[in-house]
Amino acid sequence: MRRPQRSFPSPHGPGTPTAAPGGLPAELNSFVGRENELADLGRRLDESRLVTVVGVGGVGKTRCATKIAALMEKRYCDGVRMVELSAIHDPELLEHALVDALGLTDHTSRPPRTTLVEHLAGRQLLLVIDGFEHLVDACAELVRELLRRAPQLRVLAAGRLPLELDGELTFPLAPMTDEDAMLLLAERAAAVRPGFRLTDRNRASARELCRRLDGIPLALELAAGRLRALSTEQVLQRLDDRFRLLTGSGRGALARHQTLRTAIGWSHELCAPEQRLLWARLSVFAGQFDLEAVEYVCGGVGLPAESVLDVLCGLLTQSVVVREDSAAGTRYRMLDTVREYGAEWLAATGDTDRLRRRHRDWFLGLATWCELDWFSPRQGEVAARVESELPNLRRAMESSLESPGEAHLAQYLAGTLWFLWVGCGRLSEGRHWLDHVLEEETPYDSSRLKALWVLGHVAVLQGDPVGAISALQECRDEADRADDSTALAYAVHRMGCLALVTDDMVRAQELLDDALGRYRELGELNSNVLMAQIELAMAVGFHGDLDGAAAICEEVREICEDHGERWALSYALYVLAFAALQRDRPDRARELLGESLAIGRAFHDLLGSVLALELMALVTAVEGDAAEAAVLQGAADRIWPSVGLPLFGSAYYGQPRVRCEQLARRELGDGPYESGLRAGGRLDLDAAVARVLAGGPAGRPRTPERFPGPLPDPGETRRPATSRTTGRGGPERW
Repeated sequence: MRRPQRSFPSPHGPGTPTAAPGGLPAELNSFVGRENELADLGRRLDESRLVTVVGVGGVGKTRCATKIAALMEKRYCDGVRMVELSAIHDPELLEHALVDALGLTDHTSRPPRTTLVEHLAGRQLLLVIDGFEHLVDACAELVRELLRRAPQLRVLAAGRLPLELDGELTFPLAPMTDEDAMLLLAERAAAVRPGFRLTDRNRASARELCRRLDGIPLALELAAGRLRALSTEQVLQRLDDRFRLLTGSGRGALARHQTLRTAIGWSHELCAPEQRLLWARLSVFAGQFDLEAVEYVCGGVGLPAESVLDVLCGLLTQSVVVREDSAAGTRYRMLDTVREYGAEWLAATGDTDRLRRRHRDWFLGLATWCELDWFSPRQGEVAARVESELPNLRRAMESSLESPGEAHLAQYLAGTLWFLWVGCGRLSEGRHWLDHVLEEETPYDSSRLKALWVLGHVAVLQGDPVGAISALQECRDEADRADDSTALAYAVHRMGCLALVTDDMVRAQELLDDALGRYRELGELNSNVLMAQIELAMAVGFHGDLDGAAAICEEVREICEDHGERWALSYALYVLAFAALQRDRPDRARELLGESLAIGRAFHDLLGSVLALELMALVTAVEGDAAEAAVLQGAADRIWPSVGLPLFGSAYYGQPRVRCEQLARRELGDGPYESGLRAGGRLDLDAAVARVLAGGPAGRPRTPERFPGPLPDPGETRRPATSRTTGRGGPERW
């Protein structure tokens, strides 16, 4: 297959707009009419904590819900968040979708529902849930619990049926009035045919067209697209003569359902044959897709790859496909109703299985290339790409699991995406997929072994030593039998990680040295190998060999600079800052930690950010600003519950925290110190990092003092933890 495009823009580059997860979508065209409906909907939101907008597909439920949410946003202290569920097919992923929409980054082993409840419990927030029909039972049960446990939460849902919960107010959204429908048709038509306006000559036919389409916005949008080439009279005539058969979908079907199908079928009939073919084949995609994927998946018999762009442009012109510009570049999407219609036509051709295989093959290849590109200057771009492709990657895993004899491909994909689970803040979902794919009985080939060591890695970071040992020991034993030296090296490495986070430093150093030797024999060099070096440096540094730790991380830093690697670099900078501070160079430590924090924030790496924040608090205390140090510790206190056990419950990791508190309390006294903690507890991660990078409160004087001696060795090494310790984010636990 062809290599996927690799020149997509960086999500963090100059001039690239970024949107918070779960934010309300920007309006790409004006909102027309519906003043009475919006006013009524606003009153219902004042009356009830759960309002559900219901109606036929295409009637404008999503648009009305997002519009009223935007108008009422200032009424909610904690704002408005939106979750779109149409691309989620597995009910077990429902809670993960809400976690994403709320911008949470909890990678502990606790259920995502616990994270949601704890986050929402004290917040005054409006949660907009859209496209839940296919998950109605699971969604209703989750919404019931969230409303019960979060007394200030309000939920605005939009779907084709109500949730049927106590206290729910249902808002049936009717089609547009004749006047509003006319306004919408005229405005959208003018967008595709400049100069179009309603006149005495076309007003009667336009009104009849709106009436025949029952004032359904989606149908009107499709009709407006055809006014680029046809008059209102011609559109009305074609609707009459050519699509009468498409108005019936069963005796029990609602008229508006039939009408919408008529509108979509009418648009389908007016497409050229190759456009209809592409429409059907595009239905195998979930969520967004890009041109190269379309060319590979959909090109072939009847549709040469070189013609796909022109045909796709035709579907864009007719509003069958929508263009969306994102951090990952130019993307395309089909409305769900339009996609479903295309899927029916694809099934009728008997070509669904072949197209699903091509879809799966493309995303297997994409994941492979992205794994390679993760260790490159394109790391940030890869992060944006895999985030945008996540619905398709999920579908590719599902397709492999549903196809007899292809479970090993799902295992390959789940293992190859380690950088998504670990490096892009998706440990919990990664654990879900890895557990799921490994339930299938397959030979111990490279795919299964990779999924096992990635599962062990994720379990280590989640603080699940039992799960980690089980997966890693199985991987190590089977890799040894199969003579798979690569899988064996990774299993040994992850066992070293487990020893490190449970304070067994001697064992950690032995295993990490062993793993690095194996990597050298294999010629392996990537972000995982660099993290093994950094973990070894941490073990060495914890035992007091600062020169050795710094030397290892300086080597890592050079490799990162040579290869454009940023994620592992942030952790090397943390270790170098640790060494600089103990050498009585707080200014150097602050510089290194500032760079580490900036990288961590760019990758949404909560663990790396909170570790750097804890050390920055000690730097600040050593510089003589005890009050600001207390604020930073308070900010870290707020973050740790979403990471796991604070500082992993490790005596070694806890040393800077203890020393900082000693210095700050001695300087401030208990009362002012506690007050600083409370002030920091009101800062979220972005605010805390921005405060650090800005140098703290302006004008605050500092009286530097010498660093009060090296941090003491905690003493006898702890036994490996038998209870679950938790952590999260992308990096290894040192």
